[in-house]
Amino acid sequence: MKRILQTLKGATQVVVLAATLSFGLSANANEGGFPLDQAPNRVSNNASLQNGAKIFVNYCLNCHAAASMRYNRLRDIGLTDQQIKDNLILTDAKVGDLMTISMTPKEAKAWFGKTPPDLSVEARARGADWLYTYFRTFYKDDTTQTGWNNLVYPKVGMPHVLWQLQGERAAKFEERKDPHDPSRTEEVFVGFEQLTPGTMKPQEYDDNIADLVAFLSWMAEPVQLERKRLGVIVLLFLAIFTLLAWRLNKAYWKDVH
Repeated sequence: MKRILQTLKGATQVVVLAATLSFGLSANANEGGFPLDQAPNRVSNNASLQNGAKIFVNYCLNCHAAASMRYNRLRDIGLTDQQIKDNLILTDAKVGDLMTISMTPKEAKAWFGKTPPDLSVEARARGADWLYTYFRTFYKDDTTQTGWNNLVYPKVGMPHVLWQLQGERAAKFEERKDPHDPSRTEEVFVGFEQLTPGTMKPQEYDDNIADLVAFLSWMAEPVQLERKRLGVIVLLFLAIFTLLAWRLNKAYWKDVH
């Protein structure tokens, strides 16, 4: 019994260590780059996921595939097959088909310089905060091939496909002395200047981006809510089992001197 308790204690320490390392890696994922804004957590909100899915198929699915996701998986966010077919399938694809695109890798490389990444697991690779900040920090830059640049991903090859919603913006920079070397100067971002209005107000645009990022996060792991729910159940079971084992151990040894 004593050995069992020691094993349980060791397992708990491993879980805590893994969680700590995971948090540390996530918190420093963009260390040294543009600071990230925290993305609202809407993965459990079906209305947000449905709006995010609509934005995704209208603005992202033309160039970015989601080859690990089938259209009919959208039933999990509260949509029927008919709703998926009528509102989210813009090609001749079937409800049971994968969310692929017609553009070939060769065409993508010719147009964009490289193949746009598959977005099935992009949220797991980049993180929700990275995506949320990325979609909100595009600005006009005539020195780039696309005419756009991004604060999170400088010199990105992707144009700002959502510019009509957000409007055109210019980034304002100031020359400041390097705090580590006064003899040098560096460009520091100080804000955006709205050049042309978008069809959405700034807060409305941010709200829709939050829905898009929520959908990308859900798509990267559709079973994440069930996984977390089961995780809580398992931890509660282990806590109860540990308490029972401790009481049993105490009762077993109470008459042993």
